Amino acid sequence: MNGVVDISWWQLALFSTLLAIPLAVNAYHQLDIGKEMLWSIGRMALQLLLVGIYLEYLFEHNSLWVNLAWLMVMIGVGASSIVSKAKLPVTLLIGPIVIGLAVGLFPLIILLCVAVVQPTPWYSAQYMIPLAGMLLGNSLSGNIVALQNLFTAYQERRAEYEGALSLGASPIYASRGFVRSALRKASAPLLASMAATGLVTLPGMMTGQILGGTSPLIAIKYQLLIMIAIFVMLNISLTLSVHLTLRVALSKEGRVKVRFTDENSE
Repeated sequence: MNGVVDISWWQLALFSTLLAIPLAVNAYHQLDIGKEMLWSIGRMALQLLLVGIYLEYLFEHNSLWVNLAWLMVMIGVGASSIVSKAKLPVTLLIGPIVIGLAVGLFPLIILLCVAVVQPTPWYSAQYMIPLAGMLLGNSLSGNIVALQNLFTAYQERRAEYEGALSLGASPIYASRGFVRSALRKASAPLLASMAATGLVTLPGMMTGQILGGTSPLIAIKYQLLIMIAIFVMLNISLTLSVHLTLRVALSKEGRVKVRFTDENSE
């Protein structure tokens, strides 16, 4: 297999001019998301550049404590992104989401590094950080969908919830149907993606390894490994985040302290 083919900065800059196409679509259809596009693209480029520079430092020094500290930063930023994108109060719900992500991530990443991949040392940043990034990244959208659907249900199915409370059900028990629906909707995109993987899509990790010169069969084994880990991580983080969120979002009497506000519906 051949080694990695480098891409020059001028080639990347030239290819980036294709972004004029989505900007033109935005202008033609008057979508009013041009500024958001430019902001998101610029922020992505800057963040990737800074992270790339920092990862060079991580890979060189390869300290267990520095790696763990970086994982905590990733979890904190991810949790904040989940709550803010779900349009929910950050101060109230950031704790449950951080716990859900951390409990889902750390056992899995330790198992992957210690028992399966087995790099030397086991906390090698070259493996730990990218694997953690894939697990966290694929859990963000699921958690956002779950929280949005959960708190939307309290508004749209208020009579059902209050009826269960009036019959003597606890707030948690009265919310079981909402939780079930939220978890199903949050898991659906990943399940659909997994069902189409291989025939319809070649996931990023597998594609990256193949482009880097890895044997396709080795890349497939890594992809199966990471997809299973992602699915387990999603289920753990979803379950913990939703249930811990209910503990702080519902009063003993059943009053919902959190209100989902969809800006598009206003």
